Amino acid sequence: MHTQTTDDGTRRHCHESGRDAPGEPTAPTSGHPGETNEVGSGPARGGDAGSGPPGGHGREQGDGGGHPGRDYDRSPLIVTWEATQACSLACDHCRADAVEERAPDELDTAAVRDLIDGVARFDPSPVFVVSGGDPLERPDLFDLLAYASDRVTTAVTPAPTPRLDREAVEQFADAGVDRMAISIDRATERAHDEFRGETGSFEAARRAARHAHAAGIPIQVNTTVTADTVAALPAVADLVGRLGAVAWEVFFLVPVGRGTDLDGLEPARAGEVAAWLHDRTRRAPFRLVPVEAPFYRRIAHERAEAPGYVGSVRAGKGFVFVSHRGKVYPSGFLPRSVGSVRETPLPELYREAPLMRALRDADRLTGPCGRCPYRQTCGGSRSRAYAVTGDPLASDPLCPFAAGEGETVPTAGRGNL
Repeated sequence: MHTQTTDDGTRRHCHESGRDAPGEPTAPTSGHPGETNEVGSGPARGGDAGSGPPGGHGREQGDGGGHPGRDYDRSPLIVTWEATQACSLACDHCRADAVEERAPDELDTAAVRDLIDGVARFDPSPVFVVSGGDPLERPDLFDLLAYASDRVTTAVTPAPTPRLDREAVEQFADAGVDRMAISIDRATERAHDEFRGETGSFEAARRAARHAHAAGIPIQVNTTVTADTVAALPAVADLVGRLGAVAWEVFFLVPVGRGTDLDGLEPARAGEVAAWLHDRTRRAPFRLVPVEAPFYRRIAHERAEAPGYVGSVRAGKGFVFVSHRGKVYPSGFLPRSVGSVRETPLPELYREAPLMRALRDADRLTGPCGRCPYRQTCGGSRSRAYAVTGDPLASDPLCPFAAGEGETVPTAGRGNL
C-alpha cells in the first residue's frame, strides 16, 4: 500500500494487492458493534453494512438468503473488534461503559494479528471494523490497521477527541483504512457535546471529516436514536449530506451499558421513524445503514417503488463481535460469550457455537417474531430481545409489527417525524 497526492492536493491511498480500491469496499462498514440492516438506499460508493447495490435484484418475502455471494452460515459480512474500552468521552449511551485506562488483559499485538489472520480465513472475507472505546488509545493501532488492510477491507471508528487530529487521520490513510466512521448525534454543538459528555466533540467530529476528505478516506456518520434525540434527525440528515458522507448509520438504542438510563422509542414511534428514514434517504447522496432495527427491512420492502435487495444480517448471522479481551459475542449488545479467540479460532466459533447456530435459525424464534412472514429477512433485534427479556430468541420488543400483531401498523403511509 502506498499514498499518492493528486493534482488538487488530495492524498489517496492505493493498494498494491488485488483488493478493491479504498472507498469502494465490497461490503459495508458499521461503526456500532450491533447488527446492521442491508438496504440499498442512495447511490453510495461501494457496499454498506446493510446495503445492497442500488437497482440490484430483489429477494422474495421470507427469503433469508444472505449478502449476494455469501453464505452467512460460513462467513459473516462484518467482524467488529473492540480494540479497547479506554476512552476519554462519557457518552450517555455507551454500550462498553468506557473507562479512562486500558485493561491490562487486552489482546496484545500478536494476539490481534492472529485474530486478523482468522478474519482473513473466512471466504469471502468480511469487513474488519476496529471499534472501541477509542481505538486511538492503543499505541499499536496504526501497525495493526496496516496489517489488517493488507488482508481484508478495514474500517475504523475513532472517538471524536483531540487525539483525532490531522496527523492521526493521515496515518489511517497511510495504513490503508478503507473507511472512517464519526459519531454525530445532534446537529448543534451544544446538544451533541452534552450527549457525548465532552465539550468540543462536535467540532472534533466535523474537523475529522474534513481531514478524512483531504486524506482520501470516505466517511460514515453514526447517529444514535433515543426518545430525546429523535427530533434532531432531520437536521442531522442535512448535516450528513453537507459533510459529504457516503453512509449514515442510524442506531436504534439497545438498553445495555449506560444506555439503560436512556429512554428508547416506543414501537409505533420506531415504525414512524423507520418510514421517515426510508423516505428521507431514498434519493440521498449517501446510503442509509439502520442498526438494531431489522424491522426496517419490512418497511423498506413495503414502501419501495421497486423493491431491491434488503439482506438479512443480524447478531450471529452475518455479524460477530470480538471484545478487547478476545471474547466472542453474536453482537456487542448481546453479552453472551460463545468462547474466546485466545483458545478457539474465530471461524470455528462463528460457524459452530450453539448460540450462533441458533441465532441463524429463524424457525427457532418465538412469539410474534417466530410467526412473522418476514422472520428470515428480518428476524428482529436479537440483542434487544435479550436485553429486555433475557431470551435472545424472543420477539423484538421494539418491532412495530410485533407490538401490533393482527392490527394495521401505521408505516405504510407518509413517513413523518
